[in-house]
Amino acid sequence: MHAPDTGSPSEGEHSADGPDAEDREHLDAAEPPDIAPARLDGHRLVPLATALLDGEGRVLHWSEDAEQLLGWTADEIVGHFAAPLLVRPENRDEVLALYQRILVGRRWSGVFPVRHRDGHQVELEFRTYGIDGPQGRPLVLATGSDVRALRQVEADLAVLDGFFTQSPIGMAVYDTELRFVRLNEALARINGLSVEAHLGRRMDAVLPGLNAAEIEAVMRHVLASGVPVVDARSHGRTPGDPRRDRAWSASYFRLEDSSGRVLGVSSSIIDVTARYQAEARASRAQDRLAMLAAATARIGTTLDLKRTAEELVEAVVPRFADFATVDLLDPVLQGEEPGLLAPDQGVELRAVASGEAYESRVSLLADAVGETSAFDSHRMYTRTLRSGRPLVIPHLDEPTLRSLAAKPERVGPAIAEGVHSYLLVPLMARGKVLGGAEFIRIRNPEPFNDGDVSLAEELVARTAVSMDNARLYRRERETALTLQRSLLPQEIHRTLGLEIAYRYLPSSVVSEVGGDWFDVVPLSCGRVALVVGDVMGHGIRAAATMGQLRTVARTLATLDMLPAQVLTRLDETATGIGEGQFATCVCAVYDPVDRSCTLSSAGHLPPVVMAPDGSARVLTPPAGVPLGVGGVAFENIEFTLPEGGILTLYTDGLVERRGQDIDEGIDALRRTLAERGRTLEAHCDAVVTSLVRGGSEDDIAMIMARALPVPGDRIATLSLIDEERAPALARRFTRATLAAWGLSPLADFAELLVSELVTNALVHAGEPRRLRLFRDRGLTMEVADSAGTAPRLRPFGSQDEGGRGMALVNELAHRWGSRPVKDGKVVWAELELPLGS
Repeated sequence: MHAPDTGSPSEGEHSADGPDAEDREHLDAAEPPDIAPARLDGHRLVPLATALLDGEGRVLHWSEDAEQLLGWTADEIVGHFAAPLLVRPENRDEVLALYQRILVGRRWSGVFPVRHRDGHQVELEFRTYGIDGPQGRPLVLATGSDVRALRQVEADLAVLDGFFTQSPIGMAVYDTELRFVRLNEALARINGLSVEAHLGRRMDAVLPGLNAAEIEAVMRHVLASGVPVVDARSHGRTPGDPRRDRAWSASYFRLEDSSGRVLGVSSSIIDVTARYQAEARASRAQDRLAMLAAATARIGTTLDLKRTAEELVEAVVPRFADFATVDLLDPVLQGEEPGLLAPDQGVELRAVASGEAYESRVSLLADAVGETSAFDSHRMYTRTLRSGRPLVIPHLDEPTLRSLAAKPERVGPAIAEGVHSYLLVPLMARGKVLGGAEFIRIRNPEPFNDGDVSLAEELVARTAVSMDNARLYRRERETALTLQRSLLPQEIHRTLGLEIAYRYLPSSVVSEVGGDWFDVVPLSCGRVALVVGDVMGHGIRAAATMGQLRTVARTLATLDMLPAQVLTRLDETATGIGEGQFATCVCAVYDPVDRSCTLSSAGHLPPVVMAPDGSARVLTPPAGVPLGVGGVAFENIEFTLPEGGILTLYTDGLVERRGQDIDEGIDALRRTLAERGRTLEAHCDAVVTSLVRGGSEDDIAMIMARALPVPGDRIATLSLIDEERAPALARRFTRATLAAWGLSPLADFAELLVSELVTNALVHAGEPRRLRLFRDRGLTMEVADSAGTAPRLRPFGSQDEGGRGMALVNELAHRWGSRPVKDGKVVWAELELPLGS
């Protein structure tokens, strides 16, 4: 090696012993390719200096990393001898000897100090190679790295490699085609395959039991977006544990070099099977709670057995079961009290609801709604109902299903359809069996487990309570309705001089039975009492109170009391019933002879009167207080109902609506009535159609009464002015009138009764004023006088000359009585008409 000891050459100066131009051209042509510096994960870590020297030690090539490490640029060093520039004088002999050995083909590596351009020493680790250049000329290729930087990199690489190889967490690197490039032993153990079995292969080829498509979709997203993904879940089975499902949590990030070129994806994976199972259990529990909450809100919304069963089916299909059916014992459907099942007793059930998640043959194999099935005492279904405990068969086979099915021919097709899990839960309420609810899974692969049984028990228990409440309430409602119907008028008798129409509409709310009532009470002398009332509250209690008040009102009205007196006595009755029972009531008494009407109200809604010209007005009697308050007087009002006029009495169910002022309803009633040309029945229909749209939340009672003319052959009146001749005139008038009416067979009794009534008025009341004969359902004879004292029966002896008149009336008349009027009283007696009259 030729290495003259000269100073550092100046810039651009070449040694005389340097190669000629031709040699340099060949050397340039033979210049070796650049050697890349050391890299890790695409990032440069340690500069790798490379230099090419000829046989005499002149520099032919100087890399950029060499410039970076030693400070000499290629222009400053290429063409100059290396030793004078880079080696201290005391080390040159050693270097020159080593160089000669390298030239003859020996390689050398080691650490040697090299002088930096600024004079300080740089420890480099060398790799040197003797090579043949153009025309066989010997050359030396030398590479070197900073020892300190290299040692740091080695330490870092050792840490990284230790982290990768010793980490208990599975780690892997994938290329841009998502093939395994590197993975650690932890991941290999997780997968149950060797590291070599992974390399160069994709996820779906290595681990077919995983959800590989979903995993690779996540990695492709990371490759495309560069956004890391943390805690991506995967699940499945691996060759290392092929019989158990496991779950993993993986995080992915994209690998890039310093220039941003995408190299692949790296992942870290941990086994989270225990947490996954716990989360799955928690999720299932949450789902059950959510289903229970939703079912609680929708089961039992009505008091209808069938609808409640349908709500249970709708709540469980398809979230809980693919098919469900509810069957009830026949006595339950009939409203009867269910009894205990005896050990030797079979059961007969009727299907009331069923549902399926999708169309299948199972619905055809089960009982259709309305069909019945019978099971003897030894069948599994019967034993389950008798025990009151659920029957769960997680994995259903054909023999077991055969022991359950009501009809054996259904078993084979059900198994063929895919029925694989079965659950039967008895419907129990107050310790008694109402029926059974069956749940079946077909496409849902999970068998029924303990958690499912608990959920089903809770849902069925709620359903059973709702059904039992519905059954009990229906029984109570039917009892109340029966009571209510029995207490309402069964027949409205025709009344002379008055046409009557009525409507009674029970509440459209199934659960409500009200205390509304009405009555038409025939009175003496063709008069009639109209009563409408409304007991506050609902149910049997309200209906019973209504019955008591109606009976008392009817009795009081027949005693010829004025309406205010009737309400006063009714108030006492309601107060006596106690328990806070209140009622409103309106009572009107109509006399067809003069079309007069006396009316009193106890806190009831005001009547409406329509005139013959079609105009309608609301009467405003003193409102009074409801019956049952006690201690408040009631007042009468009197008015004349013109011929053709209509009086309407009603309860609040007709005019009261939620969110609407009651005065608006009354005004609507008034407008509806104000139309001429309709029959009384048509008026009733028009009012109901107009005001009762979509049903009413309360009962409705309504009476309409139209004033009619009284035929001349039904009433006859005689003024009694001459006191002395009054009895004789009355007898002759009576006999003549009855003959004209074709009632001569009654003439003798009628004459005697009229004579006694007139005589009694002459003796005890000053003077009689009027005799009136009235023929309707009976023959009524009434005598008006000016006294206010009512006649009464009194004992008399065989020697007494007087006191026998009213006793005789009491013996001869079908019934008799008296009533007060404005200027005195009226005493009347009634005879029954002969058959065919």
